[in-house]
This record gives sequence, C-alpha cells and structure tokens, in this order.
Amino acid sequence: MNKTLLIMKHEFLNMVKTKGFIILTLAFPVIALLAIGIYQIVQGASREPIEAVNIGYIDEIGEFDDFTNQPGDITFSAYGTQEEATSALLAEDINEFIIISSDYVATGRIDRYTLEKELEPAEKTQWAMKSFLLSNLLQGQTSLEIAERVKYPMWLNNIRLEKTGDIASDQGGFTAFMIPFMLSVLLLMAIFSSSGTLLQGLGEEKENRVMEILLSSISARQLLTGKVLGLGATGLVQMVIWLLSATFLLRLVSTTIGGMFSGIQVPVSMLVLGIVYFILGYLLFAVIMTAVGAVGTSARHSQQLSMLFIMPSILPFYVLFFFMRDNPDHIVSTVFTMIPITAPMTIFVRFALSEIPVWELALSITLLVIAIVGGLILAAKVFRAFVLMYGKSPGLREIVRSLRLA
Repeated sequence: MNKTLLIMKHEFLNMVKTKGFIILTLAFPVIALLAIGIYQIVQGASREPIEAVNIGYIDEIGEFDDFTNQPGDITFSAYGTQEEATSALLAEDINEFIIISSDYVATGRIDRYTLEKELEPAEKTQWAMKSFLLSNLLQGQTSLEIAERVKYPMWLNNIRLEKTGDIASDQGGFTAFMIPFMLSVLLLMAIFSSSGTLLQGLGEEKENRVMEILLSSISARQLLTGKVLGLGATGLVQMVIWLLSATFLLRLVSTTIGGMFSGIQVPVSMLVLGIVYFILGYLLFAVIMTAVGAVGTSARHSQQLSMLFIMPSILPFYVLFFFMRDNPDHIVSTVFTMIPITAPMTIFVRFALSEIPVWELALSITLLVIAIVGGLILAAKVFRAFVLMYGKSPGLREIVRSLRLA
C-alpha cells in the first residue's frame, strides 16, 4: 500500500508541475476573462451616435403618405419618379430607395435599389420597411392598438410548471442549455487530458525500458493503481479549478454583460453530477488507456488505438444536433445514458434539455461502477501479460487467450 501511495504521489506532483498541465488549467479562465474584456472594449467602441438612414420611396399606389419617421432614426422620403430617386441616391441625399408598385397589395413585391454590395439588407432597415408598409396599409382600417399588435403579434414567455403546479425554479431555455453543454466539454477535456497523460506515460516508460526497473521493485497492480489514482487526482484538481472559475466568471458576465446571461445559474445538482461523473468517467477511461498502453508497441501506436474508445464517447455530441435536441427522452438517449463509455457526455446533454429520472441516474452510475471494477480486473491482467512485450502488438486472439490463462 505504501508503494502505491508513493507512485500516486510521484505521478501527482510530476503532473501538476508540468507546463502543459498549468497552461491547460489556466487556459479556460484566462481565455474567458479575455473574451469578456474584448466584448466590453468592442461594445465601448461601438457606442457611437446612431447614423441616420434616409430611405427614398416611390408610391405608385398613392396611399403611403404617413409614418415616414421610424424608430432607429430611419426616415422615408417620397419621390415622384424612379429617375428622381436614382439622382438623389447618386447624390447621396438618400441611402437607398424602394418602389411600391401598383400591384403591391396583390403581390407584396418591393423593389429595392442601393449602391452597397451586401448579402441582405440590415435587420433594422428591413424592420423599418415592414413597419412603414404595415402602418400605412392598416391606417383607417383598424385602431392603432390593433395595428401595433399586427406588427408585434406575439411576445412569447415560456413558463414551466412542476408536477405540483408550482412554477419551476429551472425554466430551461438557451441559458439553461449552455451551462451543462460547457460543463460537458470541460468534463471531457479533463478526462481525456488525465487519461491521455496516463497513456502517453505508459508508452514512454515501455519504450525506454523504465517499466522493467519499476516492476522489479513493485507489483503490476500497485503500479497500475498508483498511476491511475495519481493522475486522477490531478484531473480532479483541474476540474474543481474550472468549476470554481466558471462560477466566478458567470457572476462577472451577468454583471458586466447582462442580458440573457443575467439569469444564468449553476445548479448544485449539476456541480455534484459533474464531480461524480468526472471521477467515474476518468476511472473508466484510465483502465481502458492502461490496457491500451500495455498492448501498444509505442506511445504513438497506443494513442492510435485509443481513438477506438474516444470516438464513441463523443458520439452524443453529434447525436445531439441531429436527434436528441428534439427527442431528449427518446429510448436512444436512455441507451446512451446506460452505456458507460457514452454516459458522462449524455448525462449533461440530457440535463440541459429535460429532466432525467432518478432511476436512470442511479442505474447509469451503477453500470459505470461495474464497468470500472470489471475493466480494472481485465486491465490488470492485460497489463501483467503485455506490458513488457516489445516490438510486436498482440492480436485479439492472443489477448483473449492471455486473459483466460491469467
């Protein structure tokens, strides 16, 4: 046990002193702070007086005379002919002009002329045109209140209720989705960083024949356990730093930027889930990477083999955009929650989109624990059988035969 603790301490201290660990740990909060600072600088630089926009128009119907002053300092100026409007545009008396044709009511077509090369008109320009046209069309047809409601038919305010009928504290929406999504990315970064370091270290020690020296004074199980726990501790430290910095950054964003970010909150349950699934996810990938590192002939070869397990783990990312976004409670989502290798990512994706039944969480964690224990037993056998094998990677049949004999 003392030897295991020594290996754990050695791996932990060596890892936290590396430049890569320090840079990666500080990268998230530093980049976030820079982004907030750049946003404030850009916002400060863009706070200039709103430029007045003058839009000319040719009214072939003869009913668009009023509401020429629109919000955003946009005005409409009438011209009798297209030639007059073109001359005003070339003289820069107007920014652009439109033609309201005689069949506009039947077709809705508006011809717009401008000197600018653009993909589409600015949003405020399009809104001003719609407001100008609607206000004149509805004038005298209905009250001003109804006319305004036609322009703004709906301001949707979604309210989610609990099963008790009370208003839920977690109302969902984009902000509720963004936090679990960001935490899932940080979770994967921490897991892959720690387990990847374990894989690389095993490969280098195997190539440099350091493994032979280590195994002459310590058992394979002690070495394996010490490495997994030591690097897992560094990953946990990294995850805690990211979570604490994320809490601080969210408060800073809500006070400096505001808007939709002002309602962002990190539920305690999400933080607890983050830590639980980090620990379980790391342990699972650590035992997988240990087996891969023992089988691989070099660090590079081991990293190539590890992609067979890394790619399925990020599958929920792709499924999210094509399926889970609209069907968060589908059987596919439940299956991904139960598969140990995809569970860490799926949990956060589902947490952002819907409620997860307690029994699914309990079963998911149980299956993860079973997979870790079973994987640790198999990894220890693979580690003992192949860690000192050089030059040739064993085939699948050889691995299965060695596991049976171990």
